[in-house]
Amino acid sequence: MTEKLAFNEVYSKYKNLVLKAAHTYVDDPGTAEDVMQEAFLALYRDMTDKKIESEEEYSNIKSWLYTTAKHLALNYRKKAARTIMTESIEGSDVIEEPVSESLESEYLSRMIEEKRAKLHERIFTALMKKNPRWHEAIMMVCCLDIPAAEAAKRLDMSENAFYVMMHRARKWIHKKFDVEYEELNRF
Repeated sequence: MTEKLAFNEVYSKYKNLVLKAAHTYVDDPGTAEDVMQEAFLALYRDMTDKKIESEEEYSNIKSWLYTTAKHLALNYRKKAARTIMTESIEGSDVIEEPVSESLESEYLSRMIEEKRAKLHERIFTALMKKNPRWHEAIMMVCCLDIPAAEAAKRLDMSENAFYVMMHRARKWIHKKFDVEYEELNRF
């Protein structure tokens, strides 16, 4: 089988599969066709050394084509998402604002998360100083996701006594840190 004949067979056999794979990751049919062409071009360059002689080799090519089309389509989507210039109805270029807002909101989110983490750290430090058993109980239930019944057993307490202790600890936390926590959640 000649190289050109082998490529033509592969193309006619898998063009729909590759097009469908590309279309799965990019919504535009024209872009999906471009991705398909790029995938087959890459295959054509790769096939100059190879000869397809068995059904297993066809299967390997099928997997390779699908994966290549998927990655090309995903790369296209990433590039398109980075583009900040678009054409308006008149055809002029306009800078989109959401890109900068997105970066700004991401930065603010990170700052809030850092502040929240510091507040949690201060709460746990203060809780440890106030009552080490409260600290241990809160850590088990809230951080380690240990059920209350299991935490009560580990602390050698009845469940009722454990719930009372948790209530007191939470009440103390609210009294001491509620204002800071509310201010942090306002954003």
